[in-house]
Amino acid sequence: MTIYTGPVFEMARRQFNLTADHLEIPEDERARLLYPKRAVTVSVPIHMDDGRTEVFQGYRVQHHLTLGPTKGGTRFSANLEVGEVAALAIWMSWKCALAGLPYGGAKGGVACDPPRLSRRELEAVSRRYMQEMIPFVSPQTDVMAPDMGTDEQVMAWFMDTYSMHEGHSVNEIVTGKPVALGGTEGRREATGRGVAHLVGRACSLLEIKPQDCTAVIQGFGNVGSVTTYTLARQYGVKIVGISDHTAAIHDASGLPLEAIEAHMRRHGVLAGFTSQMGIDPHQLLLQPCDILAPCAVERVIDETNAGRLRCRILAEGANGPTTPAADEILAQRQDEVFVIPDILCNSGGVIVSYFEWVQDLQRLFWSETEVNEKLYQLLDQAFTRVVGYAGSNGVSMRNAAMAIGVQKVRAGKTLRGLFP
Repeated sequence: MTIYTGPVFEMARRQFNLTADHLEIPEDERARLLYPKRAVTVSVPIHMDDGRTEVFQGYRVQHHLTLGPTKGGTRFSANLEVGEVAALAIWMSWKCALAGLPYGGAKGGVACDPPRLSRRELEAVSRRYMQEMIPFVSPQTDVMAPDMGTDEQVMAWFMDTYSMHEGHSVNEIVTGKPVALGGTEGRREATGRGVAHLVGRACSLLEIKPQDCTAVIQGFGNVGSVTTYTLARQYGVKIVGISDHTAAIHDASGLPLEAIEAHMRRHGVLAGFTSQMGIDPHQLLLQPCDILAPCAVERVIDETNAGRLRCRILAEGANGPTTPAADEILAQRQDEVFVIPDILCNSGGVIVSYFEWVQDLQRLFWSETEVNEKLYQLLDQAFTRVVGYAGSNGVSMRNAAMAIGVQKVRAGKTLRGLFP
């Protein structure tokens, strides 16, 4: 029996078991590698604006502390549950190990719907959640970051709440906070820039010119929007399709990005931009393109559509966008579809979060140019390792990335012993 259930956790478990089979990890080692070290569930009571007291459920899962403190985002989402949080923490462990960061994976959040909360209510949820987490987090134990439904302001409230408890400013307790409070230049754009950079590396490997490519981006939040604009403006890629939770649009001749950017600044969502370019969101994934970047939520590519994807490069900006059943199909299409797996493709965010943590600990800050140079260096190293492992072992890019990450965590646990 386990408290970790649900389709997202089962997906993480299946991916791990496939990797463990490839690495021939004995059965008696697997549970310790897979299951989290700690899961915390808290009640988050706040006074609502109408005078009611409402209690939200909050979670934090710390996968392992073998290589250093845990690291991971904090998600505010109406349907959040502990199995999903655990899966995201597990993926973060492999991601950090693959990137060479001295972290274990963590994830947390509150089951709430941010658009339905006033700013005062959102602040109350944020501060009370952090207050409940204080016994379980510290700059040396678990460092939080933003995720879906949270942002720089929420991180500022987290930092202030923890700092007031400690009696002095503790900038390094969270990353992804405002630059004025010890955040780093380039953190907000890091994940999307990383996706675009790795697409560029894939194009080079496949001998494709980016300026001759078209792209479809699913999800137009922070990651998807930065990926879109970076691919278009830095690499010359033609963007032919985008979507968010309100609308999907497609035009094979290319989308008017400046007009879309202006619309997003005014309205915050794609809905209302056009009625002529609209397309069913599920069909958007199946449109012909050179680059398909799912940058929204989990499990959008499954056994029903994996065989019908018409892209050359699948760049996974989201966590867990491709199910194991879809992976089996894509493994048969490796000559057609080059997959940049999520734990590599979207690792730019945690890499620059690591840079922020290091800068806060040193009280010495870098320019955005320095941050980006260091980001691209680590991404290039990880990409080269994954491509090399996949080629020499005859496995998919996902299996290669997972194997490298799992091997590093396993080696650390073997060297340290039973407890961490």
